[in-house]
Amino acid sequence: MAGPDVTTIDNPVLAHQAEILARPPTQAWHMANAIRALAIDAVEAAKSGHPGMPMGIADVATALWTRFHKFDAADPRWPDRDRFVLSAGHGSMLLYGLLYLTGHDGMGIEEIKRFRQLHSPAAGHPEYGENPGIETTTGPLGQGIATAVGMAIAERLLAARFGRSLVDHRTWVIASDGDMMEGISHEGAALAGHLCLSKLTVLYDENHISIDGDTALAYSDDVLKRFTAYGWAARRIDGHDPQQINAALSFAMRSKKPTLIACRTIIGLGAPTKAGTAATHGSPLGAQEAAAAKTALGWHEPPFTVPDDLLVRWRAVGGRGAATRRAWLKRLAHSNMRGEFERVVAGKLPDNWHEAVAALKQDIAETRPKMATRQSSLKALEALVPATPELIGGSADLTGSNLTFVKAMGTVSAHNFTGRYIHYGVREHGMCAAANGMALHGGLIPYTGTFFIFTDYMRPAIRIGAITRAHVIHVLTHDSIGLGEDGPTHQPIEHLASLRAMPHLHVYRPADAMEVAECWELAIRRTDGPSLLVLTRQALPTMRTDTAENRCARGGYVLADAEGPRAVTLLATGSEVAIAMDARAVLAAEGVHAAVVSLPCWELFSQQDEAYRMQVLGTAPRIGIEAASGFGWERWLGNDGVFIGMSGFGASAPYEDLYKHFGITPDAIVAAVRKRLG
Repeated sequence: MAGPDVTTIDNPVLAHQAEILARPPTQAWHMANAIRALAIDAVEAAKSGHPGMPMGIADVATALWTRFHKFDAADPRWPDRDRFVLSAGHGSMLLYGLLYLTGHDGMGIEEIKRFRQLHSPAAGHPEYGENPGIETTTGPLGQGIATAVGMAIAERLLAARFGRSLVDHRTWVIASDGDMMEGISHEGAALAGHLCLSKLTVLYDENHISIDGDTALAYSDDVLKRFTAYGWAARRIDGHDPQQINAALSFAMRSKKPTLIACRTIIGLGAPTKAGTAATHGSPLGAQEAAAAKTALGWHEPPFTVPDDLLVRWRAVGGRGAATRRAWLKRLAHSNMRGEFERVVAGKLPDNWHEAVAALKQDIAETRPKMATRQSSLKALEALVPATPELIGGSADLTGSNLTFVKAMGTVSAHNFTGRYIHYGVREHGMCAAANGMALHGGLIPYTGTFFIFTDYMRPAIRIGAITRAHVIHVLTHDSIGLGEDGPTHQPIEHLASLRAMPHLHVYRPADAMEVAECWELAIRRTDGPSLLVLTRQALPTMRTDTAENRCARGGYVLADAEGPRAVTLLATGSEVAIAMDARAVLAAEGVHAAVVSLPCWELFSQQDEAYRMQVLGTAPRIGIEAASGFGWERWLGNDGVFIGMSGFGASAPYEDLYKHFGITPDAIVAAVRKRLG
């Protein structure tokens, strides 16, 4: 290694770098340098990326993966593997380098060479599904920490159910200064401390650099004190000192609390002029600096080349967990819970779970209840929770309003993970990310609860759930001006349009108890993305008694056809379907034949063939009714359709008065039809 240079005397970071580079090289150092070299080469070839973080944290990552992280590259989806989450997703070459070096299929050197290129699994930020070794999508800072909290919760829940012989693994996170600044990391960390998730460890890459420069520009937290206050064990180490790194990781393995290890590192370690600066954060080093960095590190190989002896050592690391996995497979083979464990891990539903839905629908048809759809949702949960033991519920401090708790579930606490209901506190964003983590971990179907308005707080995590196609269900009540007196701060207006615009989401707004049961059934069955159940506070009549078919499965259908040649089609969702039905009756008395179409899920309706959609929509003039923004309704109404809904924020008053004030009434619909038909 190169010795210190006199030019570093006035720069403490470069002076420390010189001291590190002057140390006698060890095997661990050479292995870490393979990560650094790959990061340098890939970012240079892509002409974009973030080399500094992988170069800085490589020593910590090497120690973790070679000595502590439990995995087997031959079976990267082994259920009892440790989970590794790179919350600092911008440093994605750290993860890709580790996957390549340890011999994970699908991340060979050719994939590394195509870093950040179209169709490469080595995307700019880690993308779930691109390689089995990528546990979750990260990039928006803070999301990875909170998602990992959900993974750690999942481990505890499944261990409580199946025993530690089948479920006993840890969750490791590498996070950045930016992760620590984001509010979601605070929410997730506080929840982890409260639940005493002792198998969760966050390795904080404390390099004091962000895009704008030194983090001191905007950030002066005492992170260790903050995490200690959350209930974590916390310590700070030199992230380039092997003895300190290994001691800290050993400490984390023994800790009775979640552990934060603040690893003081030099971003871009090895770069002669850019190390320790923002210049290494989000840009290639440049050919000259890259070559000089490799020389300083003692790396003399051509680009994308790892010496055979070093690669052999890394590949041995990839197989280090094989014996542990084989022993686990033997325990599984002899377990009397094998069948059930394999079922939930595979994401298969119980054989008879649908019988609970069928019985519920029959009861609804017979009793025709008039109740809020949030209450209908509770009835659905009372049927589904006993039938699907993998359902894990929770609410962000609104259990009594969301009606998400079934008494038989029991609640989760730090000392009891046999329950199935989590009190998340007022942490909507953290709750949603944790639910993503539980779903991505596998073996559970999480559902959350809050007011629909607070999807504003959840949206970034909802989006990660959509990108990863996580099987998560969000119960979102108080869905419109129908919530009444709480006023415009709590009345969703633009939210339906906004969330319908997000790919991979299914947004369900059921109109009555029957549709609620059907939408819950669809959400439970769906495995390729999140489902949102948007529910009312106010009571709604049951309008359907047919049970043979799940009519919501097609997204939209004719609830009530015209009694003669169709003169107009009234399209509505949720609470406005009943209003449309009342308008239909008034129009029928006037000799105007109107059909009512319920559109509980636009996404499913858009997937139907054109013939079915035209059969439902018809050729007569169309009137759309929804107590929300009209943005997007032109898709179903056409150019000459009429929308009745909200054009601004709501107000504080009893909901009956609000519907009249904003003109969302049967009379308003009838007047619009008369005007449209001339």
